[in-house]
Amino acid sequence: MSNKDLTCGHFVNPFTDIGFKIIFGQPASKELLITLLNELLAGEHQIENLTFLDKENHSDNLDDAGIIYDLYCLTTTGEYIIVEMQNRFHSNFLDRTLFYMCRAIGRQVENIREKRKKERELRTENPAPEEEDDFMLNEAKADYYGARYKLSTVYGIFLMNFREPELEAKFRTDTVIADRESGKQVNPHFRQIFLQFPYFTKELNDCETLYDKLIYTLKNMQHWNRMPEALKEQVFNRLEELAAVANLSLEDRIAYDKALDRYRVSRIVEEDAREAGWKQGLEEGRAEGRAEGRAEGRVEGRAEGRAEERKSIARNLKSLHFTTEQIMQATGLSEAEIEAL
Repeated sequence: MSNKDLTCGHFVNPFTDIGFKIIFGQPASKELLITLLNELLAGEHQIENLTFLDKENHSDNLDDAGIIYDLYCLTTTGEYIIVEMQNRFHSNFLDRTLFYMCRAIGRQVENIREKRKKERELRTENPAPEEEDDFMLNEAKADYYGARYKLSTVYGIFLMNFREPELEAKFRTDTVIADRESGKQVNPHFRQIFLQFPYFTKELNDCETLYDKLIYTLKNMQHWNRMPEALKEQVFNRLEELAAVANLSLEDRIAYDKALDRYRVSRIVEEDAREAGWKQGLEEGRAEGRAEGRAEGRVEGRAEGRAEERKSIARNLKSLHFTTEQIMQATGLSEAEIEAL
């Protein structure tokens, strides 16, 4: 870990659970999240508004704490969006993201009435009681079996502070359900976007789009004492206001300091494990090399021994006045080798 990773800048670290929540997971920061999602989905989908469905971290087990920070949202047009910050590598990462996506899809069928209610609440800020009653009484009934399986799109956005070996060595990977041969998309309701931050290497002067500037800011802002002059769009002014450590409440500041300590410990443990693995691999490689050397030595020794044995036999046959041709047939030596004896 570099000294840069241990410095505490003016802004929160988005790779901590509290930092991620402050930047994207509170009502005041909803516009920032919508801006990021619209940049990610540019040309594919435009989000006007969304609501947070899960108020707490619903990680599957305690081991997820400090590793996974996620948001679960519903848009005004009925799409579900999972936004997850993955702080460090773990085995079967892609399988877990698939599980989360499938669980979100399954919830649609199980909670179709709740989904329609949420969609109505998003469209109407203060629905009248009679409208609510009418909605519940006159909920559409499926007139055929397949109607209940009509799905809305589920987007999975995975921000990864590590390199996943099962993905290509690039920053962004988009996945869809498609025909293997033609590449044509088969079902539009399943979308995953993986963002591997270690592969984002652009400098600020190389970032021409709002999308690139947002990614650059998320990756580097925890080291800054002020927002760079090149970031003057309104979205960055809002981000500067929300993410300033000095603007945190006392409760959030205490929680953030603890989260930052967990993040640093996590990075140190990861670096130590990587170094230990490198040293172990080096020792194993050396041991393997020594073993291979001994094996090669034995093979070469046996070969040299057999060669000397053939030469000794050839000398004896030569002293007994056997012809060169006869000695060649008996020992396999060449004429030149026999004449040199």
